Amino acid sequence: MIDLRTLSRRGFLNMSAVGAASLMLPAGLARQALAATALPAIAEEDAVIGFGHVGPISDEGWTWSHHQGLLAVKEAYPKLKKILEVENIPYSADATRTYRQFVSEGANLIFDTSSNGDFLHEVVKRATDVAFLECNGHITMDNLGWYYLAHWYPTYVLGVAAGHLSKTGKLGYVASFPVASVYASTNAFLMGARTVNPQATLQTIVINSWFDPQAATQAGTALIDNGCDFLFGIMDEAGYLQVAEKRGVWAAMWNTDIRRYGPNSYVSSVIIDFKKFYVDQVGKRLAGTWTPSETLLAMGAGVDRDAWGEKVPTDVGKAADAVRDKILSGWSPFEGEIKDATGTVRVAAGQKMTELELYNWDWSVEGVSGLTS
Repeated sequence: MIDLRTLSRRGFLNMSAVGAASLMLPAGLARQALAATALPAIAEEDAVIGFGHVGPISDEGWTWSHHQGLLAVKEAYPKLKKILEVENIPYSADATRTYRQFVSEGANLIFDTSSNGDFLHEVVKRATDVAFLECNGHITMDNLGWYYLAHWYPTYVLGVAAGHLSKTGKLGYVASFPVASVYASTNAFLMGARTVNPQATLQTIVINSWFDPQAATQAGTALIDNGCDFLFGIMDEAGYLQVAEKRGVWAAMWNTDIRRYGPNSYVSSVIIDFKKFYVDQVGKRLAGTWTPSETLLAMGAGVDRDAWGEKVPTDVGKAADAVRDKILSGWSPFEGEIKDATGTVRVAAGQKMTELELYNWDWSVEGVSGLTS
């Protein structure tokens, strides 16, 4: 776990607030948050915990994964007075109303699992006795922290596999929005693939949604029609995997193991697991030791690649896992020279991108098309 005090799935950081010593943190490193006044302890039987989600818990993806964290909290703390949970919260004033309702129902700790930004912050500023954590948030307050996943590392590993499996070198990506998490995902994926095939390219189609099976299906179809023989994306459902299965191309996914929707095409997935993080945060809130922090869950401790698909050749899995082992040992693949999509050098030779830069990536690397640079 990487705990960053001075540093979007789903906002942007004021880099002037970041001290120079904070700028290079390798995967797996944990750093204690700066001291802050902890909210007082609360008895388990008096505690109310809230979870607000962007999608349905039945999506078998992002929201489902957060719901598993809620279930882990329920198991770890069976005497909790109440756990509040609301699905399909829109990015609008409705989000503000939902979190105000959580507060009115006595919530002591609230998890916003998909970065509602100012719609959440308005509530945070008024409910100073309530602890808040915003997934993929980018600011902290006295009672607000944020957390996310260093997903670019397992994504790079999947890219290595794609480089081996693709016959054409034309890779396709179904994207939600042109936001930092998507830039990091597309860039890491192609960079991994280019270690095998330096001429590989990645075509991206943005569908402006995290959960839209119809749009994801259409995008996947268009990418294959354009010659892509390996699909990847950051969707919360299996739409493009089903397309890949029908068309006989490879596909890698996000969030969970959903290989049953395309057993012959499934390569792997970026697997996420918030259970331990949620249980730990609730424990701190009950004990009176909770303070706001910034946390990136590292590869092997909250995010990783899934077990390889049944049809993935053994030698491909071994080649990709050799890279995974290097990353787990502290090596970073995000070292210059790195050029953007216009050919401009963005990371000089020998310079390593920091965790902050990876988290806030807002430009495409050379070879990625379909996102603004």
